[in-house]
Amino acid sequence: MTAHQPRPVRVLLIANRGEIAVRIIRTARAMGIRTVAVYSDADADSLAVSLADRALRLGPAPSRESYLSIDKLIAAAKASGADAIHPGYGFLAENAEFARACAAEGITFVGPSAETILAMGDKAQARARMAAAGVPVLKGYEGEDQSLDTLTRAAEAIGFPVLLKPSAGGGGKGMHIVARVEDLPTELQAAQREARSAFGDDRMVIERYLQVARHVEVQVFADHHGHTVHLFDRDCSVQRRHQKVIEEAPAPDLPPALRAGLHQAAITCARSVDYVGAGTVEFLVADDHFYFMEMNTRLQVEHPVTEAVTGLDLVSWQLRVAGGAPLPLAQEAITCAGHALEARLCAEDPAGGFLPSIGRIEHLALPEGLAGLRIDSGFRSGDTISMHYDSLLAKVIAAGVDRAEAIARLGAGLDAVEVVGPHTNRDFLAAIIRHPAFAEGGVDTRFIEHHQADLLAPARHPSDEVVAAAAFVALRASERLAKAADPADLHSPWGETDGWRLSGSARRKLDLAWGDTPIGVDAVWRAGGYELHLADRAVIVEGNLDAQGTARLRIGEGVLKARAVLSGETLTLFVDGRSYAFGLRDPRKPRGVESEGAGRIMSPMPGLVLSVSAAVGTAVEKGQALVVIEAMKMEHTVSAPRAGVVKMVDVAVGDQVVAGAELVVLEIEP
Repeated sequence: MTAHQPRPVRVLLIANRGEIAVRIIRTARAMGIRTVAVYSDADADSLAVSLADRALRLGPAPSRESYLSIDKLIAAAKASGADAIHPGYGFLAENAEFARACAAEGITFVGPSAETILAMGDKAQARARMAAAGVPVLKGYEGEDQSLDTLTRAAEAIGFPVLLKPSAGGGGKGMHIVARVEDLPTELQAAQREARSAFGDDRMVIERYLQVARHVEVQVFADHHGHTVHLFDRDCSVQRRHQKVIEEAPAPDLPPALRAGLHQAAITCARSVDYVGAGTVEFLVADDHFYFMEMNTRLQVEHPVTEAVTGLDLVSWQLRVAGGAPLPLAQEAITCAGHALEARLCAEDPAGGFLPSIGRIEHLALPEGLAGLRIDSGFRSGDTISMHYDSLLAKVIAAGVDRAEAIARLGAGLDAVEVVGPHTNRDFLAAIIRHPAFAEGGVDTRFIEHHQADLLAPARHPSDEVVAAAAFVALRASERLAKAADPADLHSPWGETDGWRLSGSARRKLDLAWGDTPIGVDAVWRAGGYELHLADRAVIVEGNLDAQGTARLRIGEGVLKARAVLSGETLTLFVDGRSYAFGLRDPRKPRGVESEGAGRIMSPMPGLVLSVSAAVGTAVEKGQALVVIEAMKMEHTVSAPRAGVVKMVDVAVGDQVVAGAELVVLEIEP
């Protein structure tokens, strides 16, 4: 079979979803390229589907039956007349079989060849290649013998702590730090299980673990004509569980010689595998030395920060290169100016151990019109966050003339984000970029671990002014409901809600709740507002609440502006960059009953049961793992809350469970 010859892209199918699909569609449209979106049943009404020129259904929500089905994607491309497929990132973006299937059908795969993907996708092979090319690598083991004895000897020879990495992996999945030889069997078993689940391959690479290091990567680009360039560097050191949280370009505080060495090593890496397209070479940096980690043979989630400092559109470059055109610029013409940061806004609950948070987005407002700010998102109000995909809700990207300005602009952008429905990490992200240690620059990969107490500090109790604002909104909302109670006679005096009474102003007791804390407010109607009696003071509140939920209030001697969103029995206020969720208690409704028995262990989220270690009749200790659940591409271990004996196991491997489903029942020891 003759090799597929590059040709200009005319119709592009995007084999992905969410914000990256939207981002690719917008660039393709600007280039005059027609776009085809594909979707699972969970994404039928998504933003990407609405923006594309055409959209085709792949199948049910699970990825294996939709976005990971090569046959369905190829069939969709042929049915739509697409002459190219952009894989985005994740799913099949680094799948050599997919690239090969595209080539076999004469469809341009927007990425490197299958051979290159195989060469760099296998971490063991990639380490060996880089060592042979003269690129520094950490001391490690990448042999074929994967027996426990061999891996144990290798780890002892390397010296603890060591890092277990799936040979076929990426994105931080399946990576485990092992501090002692005694922990190796357990950690190895978990890493292999995660690797099999994520990549279908449980082979492991072992490397020396650097306890103080930075994660610095270099963006490279190459074409079919032998040209290879770098587009400078990014720092991705702020991570949680090996998952990037904040990224920035360029990497701050790197000595010039070290930076130049990184750039040259990345180009050497790309050339050694005949690379074509966009790629990222990742390094660990410690004590003014760098070590190759891996090469991602695709566009990265954090590519917008490189676009911000270079002024280039990387997706446009991808499509041009895939079509056979040479790189638009030579190395000397590519410049880096200013600084940019990206924060990954995710649907997760930091206060609840970062568990995924799914469900309907009741309200989503992303900032517009702020200087130096860009938002990449694939969601809108009314969309649903699905358990089947990752938790990324949006990327907030800020650029400035220097790092300080970029940080300030990112903070303003995060403050303007409004989400009601799923929990998000918005406040956690804001705490990171405003931490004094982050402002100093040059943070290492354990930044979050070292500053966890500051970054996850409990939410402050709302001030009296915020409580007063919440009470004002709740009262105004109830008045509007009363006003609308008799739409047949809008002028009926019985529908008036101005609080007038024959013998004095009306009074009402309002029951709010802040978490588990009840807040009682006594309200007295007065002209233009209310006199609110809180726990230890009285506050006069006047102002208005418009139809969009924006409240402009005079509270005492001050003025407060807030955005209010009512959803069921929850009132969320966005004030000065913070969100406050108040429960609206109705005294006429009975309160919920407590869970039956402390021994019932429930699923904290919906997901797939990967393993069950609990067995009826066995004794367990506090903290002992009982069930492992996978949701949003992450594993979560459900542990025993206290010592006891397993009385009942209600799930099995392969079960899909909903949030709150009973997993295990313990007979608690007295």
